Amino acid sequence: QLVESGGGSVQAGESLTLSCAASMYSYTTWCMGWFRQAPGKEREGIAFVDSNGDTKYAEFAKGRFTVYKDHVNHTLSLQMNNLKPEDTARYYCAVDGRWRNCRSSTYSDYNYWGQGTQVTVSS
Repeated sequence: QLVESGGGSVQAGESLTLSCAASMYSYTTWCMGWFRQAPGKEREGIAFVDSNGDTKYAEFAKGRFTVYKDHVNHTLSLQMNNLKPEDTARYYCAVDGRWRNCRSSTYSDYNYWGQGTQVTVSS
């Protein structure tokens, strides 16, 4: 089970940190990632973490978004800085329960999903 939190409404330029609580097994075993979906758009990958902590980012996320594992709380976090109105979307945490290393940024390759948390950025 994946449970996201930390979404909200912010002004452009502000920051938010999202968290995803996962089972210990998923957290330590599989590739985990963050996706987002804006109304009328396809779900897109943002950032991914291998089971060993190595990270990968979509091009648009590099420089503003940071994904990391919180080993104290066993959560996957996504820090988002300098938010823009175009970042408005529902953000999802996902697990690819097939691989330890993240091999895909395509949402259909991820088989476990949370319910998502809404992020709204106003100008």
